Amino acid sequence: MNTALPSIQLSVDYTSLTDEINDFLLHFKEDALDKVNENVGSDEIDEESFKGPKYLGLLQKVANRELDTVTVELDDIFKYQSEKFLEGGRSNSDLLVAIENNTNHFTELFCRSIDNIMPLPTKEMNYKDDVLDVILNQRRLRNERLVSDRTNEIRSENLVDSDNNNTSLSQALRDVASSETDLFPPELTRRYFFYFKPLSLNNAARRRNAKSPSAIPMSVRQIKGGSLGKFITVRGIITRVSDVKPSVMVIAYTCDTCGYEVFQEVHSKTFSPLSECSSRECQQNQAKGQLFMSTRASKFSAFQECKIQELSQQVPVGHIPRTLTIHINGSLVRSVTAGDIVDISGIFLPSPYTGFKALKAGLLTETYLEAQYVKQHKKKFSNFTLSTDIEERIEKITRSGNVYENLAKSIAPEIFGNLDVKKALLLLLVGGVYKQVGDGMKIRGDINVCLMGDPGVAKSQLLKAILKITPRGIYTTGKGSSGVGLTAAVMKDPVTDEMILEGGALVLADNGICCIDEFDKMDENDRTAIHEVMEQQTISISKAGINTTLNARTSILAAANPLYGRYNPRLSPLENINLPAALLSRFDILFLMLDIPNKDDDAKLAEHVAYVHMHNKQPTLDFEPIDSDSMREFIALAKTKRPVMSAEVNEYVINAYINLRQDSKREMDSKFSFGQATPRTLLAIIRLSQALAKLRLADTVDVEDIEEALRLIRVSKESLYSEVNGKKDDESPTTKIFTVIKKMALEDSKEVKSLSYEAVVKSIRARGFTMLQLNNCIQEYTYLNVWHLINEGTILKFVDDEYLEPQQEVSSNSSSFKGLSAEERDVIMED
Repeated sequence: MNTALPSIQLSVDYTSLTDEINDFLLHFKEDALDKVNENVGSDEIDEESFKGPKYLGLLQKVANRELDTVTVELDDIFKYQSEKFLEGGRSNSDLLVAIENNTNHFTELFCRSIDNIMPLPTKEMNYKDDVLDVILNQRRLRNERLVSDRTNEIRSENLVDSDNNNTSLSQALRDVASSETDLFPPELTRRYFFYFKPLSLNNAARRRNAKSPSAIPMSVRQIKGGSLGKFITVRGIITRVSDVKPSVMVIAYTCDTCGYEVFQEVHSKTFSPLSECSSRECQQNQAKGQLFMSTRASKFSAFQECKIQELSQQVPVGHIPRTLTIHINGSLVRSVTAGDIVDISGIFLPSPYTGFKALKAGLLTETYLEAQYVKQHKKKFSNFTLSTDIEERIEKITRSGNVYENLAKSIAPEIFGNLDVKKALLLLLVGGVYKQVGDGMKIRGDINVCLMGDPGVAKSQLLKAILKITPRGIYTTGKGSSGVGLTAAVMKDPVTDEMILEGGALVLADNGICCIDEFDKMDENDRTAIHEVMEQQTISISKAGINTTLNARTSILAAANPLYGRYNPRLSPLENINLPAALLSRFDILFLMLDIPNKDDDAKLAEHVAYVHMHNKQPTLDFEPIDSDSMREFIALAKTKRPVMSAEVNEYVINAYINLRQDSKREMDSKFSFGQATPRTLLAIIRLSQALAKLRLADTVDVEDIEEALRLIRVSKESLYSEVNGKKDDESPTTKIFTVIKKMALEDSKEVKSLSYEAVVKSIRARGFTMLQLNNCIQEYTYLNVWHLINEGTILKFVDDEYLEPQQEVSSNSSSFKGLSAEERDVIMED
């Protein structure tokens, strides 16, 4: 009984597909107009590159060692098939569909075709540095010697005629050539990495009754078993990136007996090393030569393992985000970093467990994505390249005039008002100039901003708006962050089992912005981790035997609520803002956003919010808001500037700082004592003015930039002392308490104005004042002979009715100073 396994016959003609691949590589020409419309770079387009076949020119550069990557675009294959269809030469098989459904096999088919049609180099090559070139040269000399020996051997034998002699000679040459082919695996002689680029959405839509898995990005959750082996695109955020390690592709061995080189290809996670030489010489001599591994002659590929996680909007209700392992090989390594939002196209493949993991896993297997193409959703400022289209968009922004105002208003235009806050956030996006002094001391250029305010003033929305604009930003909350989560954690690398540092939010936001919401609700022990980052821009770690310093060159944008939920105007700012002075001084600018009832402002706000909910867009403004991409391009160009300060501007800054210090000295013990000018304030003024100069795309800082920076700092400080009714709060708690007690006395019907101390305490405490403030008020007006506490402190009695006349403050002309000399009045007023 025959129990052979049934075989499956696939209706795929690989011979015709291979011919079609060769024809595509040899004859496809790129349309110059399509290339111009893509605008993929800032380099000028070379017209000579469009005269010949596109991929032959690419392979010529590979042969000349100018390129090490060959990327075949599926859009080119689609155009090639479309042109062939229009010419009436329709093939029996769809090459594009075959590639997308069996990408791994077609990668090898394309590489074989490229090896066959690879042109010879057109310029002289230097073979001194490449070990493989030396081995190939030695093998070529060895083969020539073998051919010569074989030829002499045949000629020395007079057993065959000349025709057979020629046949034997050609057979010897073929044998040597075949042995050379068998000796060097194709992976060893390929000096390029091969990738596919996915189909664009426009071309995918033009395909009839066909869906392209590579063109439409999927979430991790949508990838099913039917996608195995196919070319797919996954969209998500990179959460973890391993170090770059060498992954072996071909292992070289050397025989200690005959000196032969033997090569072994590796296509899996594990392999069994060869031990016996398989050369013809060892087989003829029946000698089992021992093989020794040669690392220099082996071929390695750069390898990196990444984790991609679903975006928050892709996760269904009640589920947690899923992750997928990404394998990156060759020239694609280091193309992604943790925190990037990317579309990664690749081959979805299974990866069986090996070793002890296989015993534990049983029938299970894990899957991974072999990366072929990476598309960044937000291009980093450092990777910014100036193309013609970008120049036109920046010129349009500059021509519109009033760039500073328009860019600030374009930050979250659906949020009403808060123009000065948006201006400060715009300067945070641009940043100042990073300086490194000759002795190695570094002065940060990043600007830190803190938004403190009542609930419902759109602080969190402003943070989210900044995240949309910046190409590298991390959002976290106070209660959702720990000190380790912000800085770095020590963990075991799943690839190499080494103890490594896993960067936290501040490390991931390096050269970006870290937005921390609910800053006031963060534990004090966790908040201390931010102190070093905000000023030194480094994170020092000493954990598990790892002593290092990590870079955290990030701007901090914090949002916090006052201590009592809402801002209490009866308390000082220091009592409302429950943050240590050492931390507050590290913020360049601190804005207090109060929710003050005002009929006109409330009506405008209500109209604005109602319009947004009705039309799903912001109301028509007096200008056209600039979109996030254009803002990102303008800011990227602005960040390339390094404005300097002239001697005149330096003098102006010095005088302005001296005046700020004098004002701080006068207000040292007053209610305006919060927000004292410190040397960090001087640095903040310089950084803000440099950012303003960058926005003008200027190379020098003007006096107007300094004045605007001073105005922003002054506005931020004035916002701390706004009264609830919208006007300036010019009354101290002592005056307010006296006004309340005076009203109580006027309401009393007794002729002798005296009040119960217990009733006074009850009334004053009900209005939010403290006992310390009440006692200070009683002592001050007792000293002024306005009232006195009698009957063992139970009765507060006014000295005379004239003190109950309407008055707002104790002034030098008040009757409270009756009987006092001018010098005594001056002393009291100073107190």
